Amino acid sequence: MRLIFVTLLALILAASVGLGATWMTATRGTDLGALTIGAWTARPKTGTADVDPYSRASIARSGELPVGTGDGVAFLATRDDRKRPLDGRCDVVVSGITPAARFWTLTLYDNRGRLVANSLQRYGFTSQEIIRGADGSFEVRVASRSRAGNWLPTGGIERYTLVLRLYDTPVGVATRTQRDAPMPNIATERCS
Repeated sequence: MRLIFVTLLALILAASVGLGATWMTATRGTDLGALTIGAWTARPKTGTADVDPYSRASIARSGELPVGTGDGVAFLATRDDRKRPLDGRCDVVVSGITPAARFWTLTLYDNRGRLVANSLQRYGFTSQEIIRGADGSFEVRVASRSRAGNWLPTGGIERYTLVLRLYDTPVGVATRTQRDAPMPNIATERCS
C-alpha cells in the first residue's frame, strides 16, 4: 500500500512540475536563440523552420505571426537601458538610430499584446513618417501626456512593450553586438 501511495505522489509531483514548466515557457517564452542588444531582444529564428519548440509553443498560444527571416526581424523591449520596467505613467525617450533597414516600425503594445488604446489612435511610427534630426537620428517620447515632436501616448497604463520591426535588413542570427546593429537607446526621464 505504501509503495502505491509513494508512486502516485511521485507521478502527481512529476506531472505538476512538467505542466508548470510548460505553462511558464509557453506564456513567458525562453531565451533560447535570443539576440539581446541593449534593452532590445529579438528571436531571429522564430520566423524559420529552425524555431525552438518553446518559442513555437509560445507563438501557437499567442496566435502572433512572426516576421520571417527573409523579411526582417522584430525587437521587443519591456525595460529601459537601466533595466527599469517601461511604465506608462513615466516619460520614456527612445532615441538614436536604427540598424540599416529598408523600412521599420516602432509600435506600442500592452502586456497582452494588444495595441494601447488612446484617443488619437496613434499606436506607433514608421521610418517614413518620423521626424528626424539633421544627422538622421530621431527621438520618440512615450508618455501619457501630449509632447512636442514624435509622441506615442500610453494612456497611463502601468506596463507596456515597445516593438521595433526592421524589414529587409541584414540584422539577424549572425548579429551579436551594438556595433553590428546600432539600436535606439531607451531612457526613463520622469514619472508622474
